Amino acid sequence: QLRLNAPEAMEYVQDLRDTFVDRVLSNSSDNFPEGMLIESYARFVEPTLLETEDGHRIRAGAVIIATGSRPVVPEAWAEFGDAILTTDDFFEQEDLPASCAVIGLGVIGLELGMAMARLGVEVTGIDMAETIGGIRDPEVAQQAIQIIGKEMPLWLGAGAELERAEDGRIRVTAGDRSVVVDKVFASLGRRPNVDRLNLEGAGIPVDERGVPVYDRHTMQVGDLPVYIAGDADAERPLLHEAGDEGRIAGHNAATGENRAFRRKVPLNIIFSDPNIVQVGARFDELDPETTAIGQMAIPPVGRALIMANNKGLIRVYADKASGRLLGAEMICVRGEHLGHLLNWCITKGMTVGELLQMPFYHPVMEEALQAALYDLYHKVEAKNDSPITELQPLD
Repeated sequence: QLRLNAPEAMEYVQDLRDTFVDRVLSNSSDNFPEGMLIESYARFVEPTLLETEDGHRIRAGAVIIATGSRPVVPEAWAEFGDAILTTDDFFEQEDLPASCAVIGLGVIGLELGMAMARLGVEVTGIDMAETIGGIRDPEVAQQAIQIIGKEMPLWLGAGAELERAEDGRIRVTAGDRSVVVDKVFASLGRRPNVDRLNLEGAGIPVDERGVPVYDRHTMQVGDLPVYIAGDADAERPLLHEAGDEGRIAGHNAATGENRAFRRKVPLNIIFSDPNIVQVGARFDELDPETTAIGQMAIPPVGRALIMANNKGLIRVYADKASGRLLGAEMICVRGEHLGHLLNWCITKGMTVGELLQMPFYHPVMEEALQAALYDLYHKVEAKNDSPITELQPLD
């Protein structure tokens, strides 16, 4: 009988984490000249004047705010101490709990909740929303809830309340359901680390959340020589987006050009099993009068059958008149790859007909996408100028 050695598993995960962090540091701050990196909290005195904790002041030609974010944890939960886990301390755990309530079923909540469930933890997933993973397409949401609900109980549509149980553990109640657990994993989103920067006091414009008001194409804050990048702007907390923001902010801060750059087509991937993927325009952003939707259910797909993971759904959106691809949402095995392909096609302004003229090997998961595209092709007005849809004539 196979059994998991949880402490060794967690040690292995920590080693991987440390390897990834070391790679980042070795290509960035580890190479700074002596004196360039000041390890201290700082606050704005003026838009281009900073003051560190020890009173040291730094005048700059331009400033980039890249202070990151931190997990949101309700103040009322502080009494439960280290029984409340977040992404900041989960990977420091030496062992896994016997039971855990995952509160907040977004990207991190689903990924770690499913991982813990498969490692033998009794997991209960809870979210105030009626959907999971930020899914907006109701058909995909229904599939996701059915599939992931078989991995762990999902309590949706009610907020969670915590209290100390008689045995010292935590009782979590949501609506009319209740469970007693050893740990609670708080996955309630992240808060930008901008509240200690004295932004308003320094004359830097902020919104109702206290986040600097900025142009997402230049990353400039107001009309000041101040820029922002990464989680601090609370827009798209994703590594590739943060990297682009850093490049834009760095270029404009260094040159003063304040040049605007086109941002990339949105791409969101949840590394659940199967993957949940959102590309381009979201379902609730579409005009139902001008949009066509094609779909393919995963159960009969050959490659998915071979992998014993034939569950899920692909939904693809296009402009009804032009056939131009607009977006997609899906839950399916290897969706991470399909999402990238669709994103690149949307970026290039391709039509459904043009995609169908691309090669589709057999047997691969791309055949499921091909089937969804065929369904979509029959619903758009724009057709390929060829007697054979899949091929371009030579003459």
